[in-house]
Amino acid sequence: MTQGYSTGTDAGAERAPAPVVPQQRITSAFPEPAAAPEAGAATAAKKPGRDRYLDLLRTVALVRVVVYHLFGWAWLTVLFPSMGVMFALAGSLMARSLKRPAPGVIRSRVRRLLPPLWVFGAAVLTLLFAGGWNPLEDPDHGGTLGIVELFNYVVPLGAPPFPWSIGSKSGVLENTWAVQAAGVLWYLRAYLWFVLASPLLLRAFRRAPWVTLLAPLALTAVVGTGVVSIPGETGNAVTDFAVYGSCWVLGFAHQDGLLARIPRYVAVSCSALVMAFGLWWASGHLGPDGWDLNDIPLAQATWSFGFVVILLQYSPSWQELPRGLARWDRLITLSNNRAVTIYLWHNMLIMATVPVIDTLYGLPFMESGGATGFLDSTYMLWMFVLVWPLIGVMIMATGWVEDIAAKRKPRLWPDGRGNTARRAR
Repeated sequence: MTQGYSTGTDAGAERAPAPVVPQQRITSAFPEPAAAPEAGAATAAKKPGRDRYLDLLRTVALVRVVVYHLFGWAWLTVLFPSMGVMFALAGSLMARSLKRPAPGVIRSRVRRLLPPLWVFGAAVLTLLFAGGWNPLEDPDHGGTLGIVELFNYVVPLGAPPFPWSIGSKSGVLENTWAVQAAGVLWYLRAYLWFVLASPLLLRAFRRAPWVTLLAPLALTAVVGTGVVSIPGETGNAVTDFAVYGSCWVLGFAHQDGLLARIPRYVAVSCSALVMAFGLWWASGHLGPDGWDLNDIPLAQATWSFGFVVILLQYSPSWQELPRGLARWDRLITLSNNRAVTIYLWHNMLIMATVPVIDTLYGLPFMESGGATGFLDSTYMLWMFVLVWPLIGVMIMATGWVEDIAAKRKPRLWPDGRGNTARRAR
């Protein structure tokens, strides 16, 4: 599967002074960082509360997304398939929630998703209109269709419109900034589709678990390999649904205890075979970015599926982080409570590091060739260092919208400090 939002091509990583953030169709089951799911009958007797192992996986996935979009390292998609992991976590949480009436659960998920999107969409559209973009005259989204498509900034059922080039390369933001900013919204579309389909998928899973679990892989083999080609954004949406569908249903299997009933050696052995097939398929279908699985739908689907099975089979269901990880407890709590905010804004903030770092070239001591050369050679490293405090600023500036969406008291920095202190006492 290709990772540009509409073109089906992965944006390359243009380096300093104005890098183009590579696009990845991922992201993750971020809405509602609520209590993590229990792993079925085998763990039904455990104490209620957050599953810190699943919280840790979500945090690792988020960090990996940011690093990938900054450096564009293709091997990261093999090392840790973030989107497969995040969709599986969301599927497990959704199955747990569907013990309640489905309409109320769907309303809750949609309510938690939309307000953060509205804030982000308002910022993006304001910048686009200020930059002179007119959807009525856009060659790709012109006329009435462009106006109708703007609705996807409100409810992401489809692809929101944006120009592929706006401004200039010498501007404050690189001229493809809109592609980088709005491209991440593919995930919200996929998440919304999965949420709406979950009552039917869960019913099908409980009647025919293996068929429901493996059907998305079969669908990927059809629509993700060119056997059947669906043009446009409809094709992208269907491919996303197929590629990550089995991971979402794996969340059902984890929640209902199906994975726990399979002997570990059987699950791991079968998963290794599925993953080996994914790598074999990828080796014969390498895209312009090599081993970037985001460009190879069937490889992405099978590798993510096997990877998630192993992660969930070995799930320790921690009530608290073990001693070696306890130092990261507050950051893990913060990232889970602000996952939507981090995901939506991280690409914009990566691009925002460029004009900040470029101001260093104007300092007096930068007149020497050595200083300029050092900054040139470490430019990406400085972007990596700077993006995290910018993310922190955005968490405080807009993250509280996630609390409003969840009908909680707004918090500026929800890192669980009070809970940590109570546990210490």
